[in-house]
Amino acid sequence: MPKMANVVAILPEGFEEIEAVTPIDLWRRAGLNVTVASLGNRRTVTGRSGITLQTDTSLAKLSPLAVYDVLFLPGGPGVKHLRASPELREWVGRQAMADRWLAAICAAPTVLHDAGLLAGRRYTAHFSVATELPDIRTEEAVVVDGRLITSRGAGTAVAFALQVITEVIDAETAGKIAESICAQLG
Repeated sequence: MPKMANVVAILPEGFEEIEAVTPIDLWRRAGLNVTVASLGNRRTVTGRSGITLQTDTSLAKLSPLAVYDVLFLPGGPGVKHLRASPELREWVGRQAMADRWLAAICAAPTVLHDAGLLAGRRYTAHFSVATELPDIRTEEAVVVDGRLITSRGAGTAVAFALQVITEVIDAETAGKIAESICAQLG
């Protein structure tokens, strides 16, 4: 995986702010090229707590031929919009077929489930989706299985972001970022 890997973060209306902003911030600190794309047509997206973010672009304006090393989906009530998007499902499918990273936190692993990507895999997610995803590893903050990285929720956003850095760049870079923000992990 190249050191300057490309990440695309897809934000729907109602996304969980901590789960989106924390990873985006830490990934940019680590040197990853992060493109933030709104799920809708507007470049502004409002999260569950009323915080509005300006995105770089929208999913519709991204080229389907674009190559992203990581496709990232935050959780929150906006996951229902992610799940309802056929365009996003195509992106998720292409990412999986190309054996590139899929990173999802909180309720967002349901999007991966809908795409048929969780069968026989180890993963975690927020307890609120346990009836849909009965194989959640409830005791693990972050789970890596192949090119799939999942996490439980807002409280695990730092650990999740650092794990992505570990997988995509290296553990040394993740350690430096953790130290720079005084992360208390483990």
